[in-house]
Amino acid sequence: MTHSVLPIAPEVEVIEKTFAALKSRVPQQRVLTVKERIARLDALYKEVWRRRDDLKKAMWNDFRKPPEEVDLTEIFVVKSEIKAVKRGLRMWMRPKRVSNGLAHFGSASWVRPEAKGVALIISPWNYPMQLVFRPLIAAIAAGCTAMVKPSELTGETAQLVAEIVSAAFNPDEVAVVQGGVETATHLLNLPFNHIYFTGSPAVGKIVMKAASQHPCSVTLELGGKSPVIVDDLKSMRDVAKKVAWAKLSNAGQICVAPDYVLVPANREADFVAAVKEAMVEMYPGEAVANKDYQRIVATHHAERISKLVDDAIARGAKCVMGGEVDAQGCYVAPTVLTDIDPNAEILEEEIFGPVLPIIPYTSFDEVVRFVNDRPTPLALYVFSKRKRFVESVLSQIQSGGASINNCVIHVSSNHLPFGGLGNSGIGSGHGEYGFTEFTHLRGVYEQRFDGAGALLMPPYTPWKTKLVDRLLRWL
Repeated sequence: MTHSVLPIAPEVEVIEKTFAALKSRVPQQRVLTVKERIARLDALYKEVWRRRDDLKKAMWNDFRKPPEEVDLTEIFVVKSEIKAVKRGLRMWMRPKRVSNGLAHFGSASWVRPEAKGVALIISPWNYPMQLVFRPLIAAIAAGCTAMVKPSELTGETAQLVAEIVSAAFNPDEVAVVQGGVETATHLLNLPFNHIYFTGSPAVGKIVMKAASQHPCSVTLELGGKSPVIVDDLKSMRDVAKKVAWAKLSNAGQICVAPDYVLVPANREADFVAAVKEAMVEMYPGEAVANKDYQRIVATHHAERISKLVDDAIARGAKCVMGGEVDAQGCYVAPTVLTDIDPNAEILEEEIFGPVLPIIPYTSFDEVVRFVNDRPTPLALYVFSKRKRFVESVLSQIQSGGASINNCVIHVSSNHLPFGGLGNSGIGSGHGEYGFTEFTHLRGVYEQRFDGAGALLMPPYTPWKTKLVDRLLRWL
């Protein structure tokens, strides 16, 4: 497997100079018209499309991402997001009139969407292009300037991202900085107006703490253990196929990947057989030799996944499929585990790999307790033909988002808010919701002629006191 050369971190002075340029540009960026903002987004996609083949090569070298998946999960997503923004931007930018009560008679009020200012976007490695550009599209649409830090673990893609941004934007509008933890730490010390971070809950807490120093608003797209809850269905084949695809896509390195499956105890054997069959159908033969089967991004991540599996087996779990790991080759086989000890580390830590724990349940209350005893997940998946069962799950178990009778697909929608709750994140992205994250909703009040309020100024004579009393009783 080819490993990328990591980008060299810029000097501190370069970062601070870049930030200053972005900040000075804010007043001009804020007043860009709809047409001007759309022109910048079109320029971005033009460069993405021009470098399409280069992006495929880079992601193959970074972690053997199949070219077809680059098209489907990276380039298509960026195109779709831009299209959604272009369709709705004029309406989103328009000031919105709001009504006034009797106490504000003689006035007018409206809400002005205004750019927050300079945004910092810190993106992860698992989708190294779309998770940079999707929030960047929202920032540009909102009228912000932005500094972007791609992940250092996907170095070739990060370099291409920098080249695409450089070709599409002026350097005082959008700038890319490369580097690892030290670079990110210094960036977080700068007084950004908004920070959009995608990554782990542990790092998200660090970002939130750093943001509080200025202070500045944050959007945190984190993760967690997203459960699949399966009802007692006539056939498990369709469920298993969808779960297997969602679990093995990107080698399980998806923040909303199914982390474990809760299935009725009397149907566990049926589901296990069906999910094993589905995995083999998608990746026939030896997965290690299958060109469609992706690799783990780095050796230490493969080792971490291997330790989770080993711990589960040491506690009595059965590995009914897979289990093979080549950490140096960044390979983890499609793996299915059963009979898992509730205290196993794999049921506590987000897996972020192609390992699927299956857990039987005997009552609905058991399901609710199991999920709610863990931090709020980013996604929740329910498979059922019973509306009452689905409603019971949705009403009793919290999550950032939810999908019924499918997995992961909801993330691709530009019409739904995508975001977490609690440990899984703060704020939402995609479409109008992303635009709003980078926008300050400024309330504006205009007094056009004096109303009753002028009569209620001191001194408080007896008749004014009586007027106040009558007003309170009337309202």
